[in-house]
Amino acid sequence: MVNDNQKGIIYALITLTFWGFLPIFLKVAVQDISPQSIVWFRFFSAFIILLTWNIIKSPRELKILIKPPITLVIAAAGLAWNYLGFMQAVNYTTPSNAQLIMQVGPVLLAFAGVIFFKEKLRRIQIAGFAFAVLGFVLFYQQQVGLESYNKSDYNLGVMFALSAVATWVVYAVLQKKLVVNISTGTLNMFIFGFASVLYLPFVEFGDFVGLGFFDWALLLFLGLNTLIAYGALAQALKYTQANKVSVILLLNPILTFVAMGVLAYMNVSWIGKEEFTVLSIVSGLLVLLGAVLVIKQPRKLRTDNQ
Repeated sequence: MVNDNQKGIIYALITLTFWGFLPIFLKVAVQDISPQSIVWFRFFSAFIILLTWNIIKSPRELKILIKPPITLVIAAAGLAWNYLGFMQAVNYTTPSNAQLIMQVGPVLLAFAGVIFFKEKLRRIQIAGFAFAVLGFVLFYQQQVGLESYNKSDYNLGVMFALSAVATWVVYAVLQKKLVVNISTGTLNMFIFGFASVLYLPFVEFGDFVGLGFFDWALLLFLGLNTLIAYGALAQALKYTQANKVSVILLLNPILTFVAMGVLAYMNVSWIGKEEFTVLSIVSGLLVLLGAVLVIKQPRKLRTDNQ
C-alpha cells in the first residue's frame, strides 16, 4: 500500500517530469509559432477543460468568473506574465539557462514570506541566499561570455526570466492567501481564463493555419502540461510537506540539463545544442544548493518521550 507521503512524492515527481521537459518543448514550438500564441493556447486549452469540469461537477464555482476578488485578478496577471516571460527566456537563451534562472523564485518567495507573513528568517536561509546569488552571478558571467550565444539576446532572455520570477512571486504570495477560502481548481479556472482573455488581442491566429500533426501534438502537450503539472502539484501539497515538494521541484534544471545533454549526444537537428563549462556547472549547482538551504525546513528536536 502507498502511504500519503509516498503519494505526495509521486505527484511531485509527475510535476517535476512535466516541468523538466517543458522548456525543451517550448524551444521547439517557438521555431514555428509566436511566443504569445503558444502562451495563449496553453492557458486557453487548460481553461476550457477546467470550465467544462466545473459546468458538469460544480456549477456554483463559476460565479468566481463574474465577481473575482481583486487579489485574484492581480495573481492572474502575475502568472500570465510569468508564462510569457519564461517563454521568451527560453526563446532568447536556452531551455537549461531559463530553467536555472527560474530557481531564483523559491528564494525570493522565502523572503516575501518574511515581509508578508511575518515568517522568521534563519541563518541557514541567509547563507542559502548568499550561495544562490554567488552562483547566479558566476553562471551569468560564464554563459554570457560563450561565443555560441549572442550577448544582447542572452541578456534580454535573462531579463525576461527575472521578470517572470518576480511576477511568479507575486502570484504565489497572493495564491497562498486566496487558497484559504477558494479551492485550487477554482482559482486555476479563473487564472487560466483571465490570462486567455488578456492575451487574446496579441494572438497571431495565422500561426495555427497549416500546422501538421506533430505541431498540434506539441501544442496539445503544452496545454495539458499546464493542467496536469499544476493539478499534480496541488495533490502533492495535499499529501506531503511543502518543503519536500519544493526540494523535489528544484531538480527541474538538472532534468532539463540531462535531457539537453542526451539530445546533444544524439546530435539531433531540431533543437540547438547547449554549451557549458565546468565553472558554469559548478555555479549552477551553487544556485540549486542555495535554493535548497532557503526552503529547507528545520528539523524538530526529538524529546525523550518520542
